[in-house]
This record gives sequence, C-alpha cells and structure tokens, in this order.
Amino acid sequence: MTCSELPELDPEDQPLIGALADRGAEASAVVWDDPDVDWSDYDLAVIRSTWDYTTRHREFLEWAASVPRLVNPPNVIRWASDKHYLQGLADHGLAVVETTWLEPSRNFDKRALHNRFPAREDFVIKPAISAGSLETGRYTATDADSRRFAIEHAHRLLSEGRSVMVQRYLPEVDAAGEAALIFLHGTFSHAVHKDAMLAPGEEVVGEGDTLYKPESMSPYRASAVEIEAAQNALAFARARIPGRSPASRPLLYARVDLVTPRSGDPVLMELELVEPSLFCSLAPGALDRFADAIMAELRMGPDTHNIALA
Repeated sequence: MTCSELPELDPEDQPLIGALADRGAEASAVVWDDPDVDWSDYDLAVIRSTWDYTTRHREFLEWAASVPRLVNPPNVIRWASDKHYLQGLADHGLAVVETTWLEPSRNFDKRALHNRFPAREDFVIKPAISAGSLETGRYTATDADSRRFAIEHAHRLLSEGRSVMVQRYLPEVDAAGEAALIFLHGTFSHAVHKDAMLAPGEEVVGEGDTLYKPESMSPYRASAVEIEAAQNALAFARARIPGRSPASRPLLYARVDLVTPRSGDPVLMELELVEPSLFCSLAPGALDRFADAIMAELRMGPDTHNIALA
C-alpha cells in the first residue's frame, strides 16, 4: 500500500511490481485510505509507503485491523508505530538511545520543560508518532537561543496532545552516521549507511505535501558485531510484541537502525517495522530477495497471487 501523495509508490519500490510479475504474481500500487478499494480482492497486502499515517494514527490502526492478510500484521503495526516501544525495550534491558518522555497529560509549562532537557551536549526532540524525520529538531543544551527553540518545539507538540521524545544526540552520528540493517523473513539481507540528518539548531518541518526529509544513503558493509546486535534487537522485540509469540513466523521485513558509540556496543536508535524504506537499489540482489520473501508469504495462503502494495 501507499499514500495519496505517492499513488505509484516511492521510486525505490516501483521495481518490485516487475520483480513480482516475473514470479507469476500480479501486484499493484493501492492507496491505503482509498474508500473504493475492496481489500478482500487481494491475497496479500504489503505496506510500503503509507507515510501520511502519523497525523491520522488511530484511523490508520483501524484500517490495518480491517485488512485481510496484511503484512506486517496489525499487532506489529500497532506496537511499532508508536516509539514508546523503545521505553519498553529499555525496561527489559535492551541497549537503546537514551530517551526522556514528555506526556501531554503532565501539562508542562515552559519552565518545567527547561528543567527536563539535558544540561550539556546536543539533544533531539521529536514526536513519539512520526516518520521520515518530520517535526524532529536538534538543539544545543548550552546555547540559550537553541534551548529556547527546543522549549517552543516541545511545547507546540505537547499542546497538540502529542507525546514528545527528548533524546541524547550521539556525536558518533556526525562522525560515522547510522547503520540501517535490513532483514527479510528474519534473515539479514543488506545494510546501508545513513549520514547525519540534522545540523545543530535545525528542525525539520513538513510543508505542503512533504512526507519526509530526503536521506543521504549509501551501500554499507555491516560488521559481524552490528549484524549480531541487530538480530538480537529484532528477536528481543519480537518476543515482546503483544499478540505475537516468539515461535510465530518471521516478519516479512524489518529495518534495524543502529549507532555504535566509541565506548561500547551498538545502540538501537529505531526499529522500523511499519513502512521502512529498504533501499533495495543499494544492494545487489536485494530486490530479488524482497520479491522472494513476498512470494514465500503467498505460499502460506491461497494459490492465486494478487498483491496490493500500499
């Protein structure tokens, strides 16, 4: 499935239609909130670029629950679409980026927000339900103007009834970027390198039909340590997703974003299980592996092969 702003899918995913046709499956791009679509007409529905869901989260979850044979499945979508999952993983002992949570029910005034921010170094503010780095800002704790902008940013989000994340900015992101490791049906497929997205004092604000800030990505050879850390994070999360037992079959797709601090092991930045860009164009054979994984899902169901890519 896709969104109305990208009715023909994101360019990264458009070759998937041909790859599935080569395997005998008819796939088409379908807008997730199109009221004229009968989802029972499809043998499988694969979420790809539904990037407008963040401002309509409840509606999106209700839609996901109504779609037969949706992958990833609705319980995974519900759990992974709200980044509070990071706190749950941290509470169970997984190494995740340090995060302070600000909830609208606390009615923080601006002075209280000031006291909740780090006293030194850079930090990031973003909503707990977000995609594509929109409404994310990076601020410097020791700069008065930057701190004031951070307070205004957080106060604006909270006043809209949105939960806010305050995360320590790891300097390694500037030095080495992030590693995004992609898994297809539970098996490591490939990795890409993501450059730093934000400069100090920058906030990404959506305008018009902006769905995300373009990312600077490149092929990346993940280390054995990074692959193991990503596998462990994915297994750790799967065991804790409500309604999904560890013994159930692997997720069709998953992207694990990591940063490795100079002083320790890789830290989980984000676990992308809803609509992640998989950057198959940056890794030889990745598109074929993704198409094969989708076909494997189909073999678990009807003999006909009609797929909705949203």
